[in-house]
Amino acid sequence: MSKIAVIGTGYVGLVTGTCFSDLGNSVVCVDVDEDKVKKLKRGESPIYELGLEEMLQRNMKAGRLDFTTSYEAALHGAEFVFIAVGTPEGEDGSADMRYVESAARSIGKIAPGKSEEPLIIINKSTVPIGTGDVVGKQVREECPPGFKVAVVSNPEFLREGQAVHDFLHPDRVVLGSDDRWAADKVRELYEPLGAPIVVTDIRTAEMIKYASNAILATYISFINEIAFICENLGADVKEVVQGMGYDKRINPQFLNAGVGFGGSCFPKDVKALVKMAENAHARPQLLQSVLDINQDARDSFVAKVVKLLSGSVRGKTIGVLGLSFKPDTDDLREAPSIDIINALEKLGAKVKAYDPIGVDAARSLLKNVEFCANAYDTARGADALLLITDWNEFKQLDMEKICSLMKQPVLVDGRNIYDPHAMREFGFTYSGVGRA
Repeated sequence: MSKIAVIGTGYVGLVTGTCFSDLGNSVVCVDVDEDKVKKLKRGESPIYELGLEEMLQRNMKAGRLDFTTSYEAALHGAEFVFIAVGTPEGEDGSADMRYVESAARSIGKIAPGKSEEPLIIINKSTVPIGTGDVVGKQVREECPPGFKVAVVSNPEFLREGQAVHDFLHPDRVVLGSDDRWAADKVRELYEPLGAPIVVTDIRTAEMIKYASNAILATYISFINEIAFICENLGADVKEVVQGMGYDKRINPQFLNAGVGFGGSCFPKDVKALVKMAENAHARPQLLQSVLDINQDARDSFVAKVVKLLSGSVRGKTIGVLGLSFKPDTDDLREAPSIDIINALEKLGAKVKAYDPIGVDAARSLLKNVEFCANAYDTARGADALLLITDWNEFKQLDMEKICSLMKQPVLVDGRNIYDPHAMREFGFTYSGVGRA
């Protein structure tokens, strides 16, 4: 059993700490947010993540998992310290490193008095290339001479909504360090998972994270550009993807046309990579296009709604199904729904909306929206109904009833989950993305 401290209890930190405790380790998570820590100590997860709260409660009961606001308590006897704090987008698009740097200096000030053994600091936060060097320098500046510290980059590849599963069943574990002994020690933590473990230098590991998110975002923007071309040429993007998918060189998993990507990772990380490239005098032409196309997907969706409502949404009631940036999470960071709703309201529309779990998070972001109890209330009296997030429950709606409840049966499917022919049979004026 290893003693682990985790700094930060957001999506990454909380999942990391809870899962490592479930593997038999002793874990203490620290966070400066007192209200969040109080909630966690009651066994309540502050985030919606499948299976997380049950695992959290089980390991707290077993005495393997605890939460605190004290760095001193968390670092007492710790062999490993995971930094999993936020790296939000800065004003210029780069990653804001204040929280990482604060964590590093706090570790350096406290750790030497809490452990005589070498300390391994693991960067779990998504950080710019070279951050491992900076963290190591900042910790050592605060430590007394001779205290041994090593830094390992261990980027996360967790999907929100599937984060617990992804941690316990990873495609790979990436470890980067200039101290091989430290990487080997962290390798031992992950060996029970039975996943391939890639060990590199620290900067390469940091780059693997950004490159991985950038290629996934590129897939999405690529198929959205193809979808736009399909609409203008009379082709069906769903059938195009099906035909492409038989080619073994092409993975169709991320080739789903829609209203673009969102969330806490893809937009922020692609922007940060663009900024890093510019600072390094490289030309991130493709990456900038990925971001531009992603915004175009939202703008063109709004334009489509306006066109279907005879050129104006002023005074019209628009129903929105789905607010979170993807299913199985209540996260609205960079969610397409926010941009789309704001644009429609600016054009004079009245918006009502429903999301299975995202409504509470949306209330502070969407002040003028009428939030509904279910999809049918959202459709009632609407001039158009927009599908933004493809929650499973939206795939099984009584569409004949939905149609009968609407003032105008205009259905705009932002995720292509409905069959166009069937929807038109119900009486809808139907439009998907990239479907003639």
